[in-house]
Amino acid sequence: MRIFLLMAALYDANVALAETAVKGRPALVLNGEVARVVVDLLGGSIADFHLQDQGVNPLSWGREEAGAGPQSMGHFLCLDRWASVSEAEAENGMPAHGEASAVPWRVVRGPEERDGFIEAEMAATLPLAGFAVRRWLRLAKDRALLSVREEVQNTGALGRLYNMVQHPTIGPPFLDETTVVDSNARKGYMVYSPMPNPEEPAVFWPQAHKLASGDEVDMRYLGGDDDPTNAGYSFDDSYGWVAASTASQGLLIGYIWKTAEYPWLNIWRNSDAGKPAARGLEFGTTSLPLPPAALAAKGKIFGIPLFEFLDAGQTIAKGYAAFLFEIPSDYAGTEQVALIDDRLVVRPCGVMGERTKALEAASGAIKRTKADLEMEIDALFIE
Repeated sequence: MRIFLLMAALYDANVALAETAVKGRPALVLNGEVARVVVDLLGGSIADFHLQDQGVNPLSWGREEAGAGPQSMGHFLCLDRWASVSEAEAENGMPAHGEASAVPWRVVRGPEERDGFIEAEMAATLPLAGFAVRRWLRLAKDRALLSVREEVQNTGALGRLYNMVQHPTIGPPFLDETTVVDSNARKGYMVYSPMPNPEEPAVFWPQAHKLASGDEVDMRYLGGDDDPTNAGYSFDDSYGWVAASTASQGLLIGYIWKTAEYPWLNIWRNSDAGKPAARGLEFGTTSLPLPPAALAAKGKIFGIPLFEFLDAGQTIAKGYAAFLFEIPSDYAGTEQVALIDDRLVVRPCGVMGERTKALEAASGAIKRTKADLEMEIDALFIE
């Protein structure tokens, strides 16, 4: 018994050492030589991901307004749903986007350095959903590369419909009128179009339509008009990627993941007083922001499911990688992101002819140029 109590005390002490206070809130901090990651433990949001020698945090959204309790900010996890709840669920305490960002998270292990990475493990319990979630983070010590793996277990007695969406949200000062969002997304639709067929008419990235007038919109940009506020897109490739670049800040943030795990990209746009306030670069298992009954009734869009099913006792795992690059002042956007052997290759717009780019996009290949941005990608969770 004494041995057990001693072990428990040592565990509690290690967890306390792993936690620190950032902006007055408990946090897990991963410090590499090149980049720094801050995970807020009241809601589990990745609230800060920045280059050590630059300091600009693209994931600043919601952080300054955070109170004393759990709060969605920066990059947060939507689980067991994305967006809406039914009236009955809301009355029982289920928040929009689920409980993952509305409950405390605990540090299970780390941060600790291992084989050139700063690693940590954390976990949370979602009592209303009946889910348990564990998260492994791995920050490269000498690169601005963060890989994340999450396991979700249904701890309830019955199987159930669910959704899981990563909600990276960029905000000022990184986000401004010049910020460019790029992706390899393809066919899409305006998610707030009327049911039962919001996917009609369809669009193709980066095209969208204003809900008010029907005028065409380029979703790569956001000025003072944020109509449409949300559009969902599917993919043709086995890997999906999204990148946001602000040349005046000299910085690009991007994500890459398997589309078999996250088949949808949702672009949320929000302006305040005519200025860009937030952009959600959200990738996940759904694109329709409706309660579970409506999702079940609709089933699929473009032949792609709008939800997943997790049986009693079942555990699923999904992963993604996030990265930062310094960019020049004339950076005009991102043409392509690819995994090639042991490298992550990011191609700026305008380094090739249209014909060559079209052929490469069709074949899934990429030819490196002197303008490409590259980093090693060993030990990613998405491989």
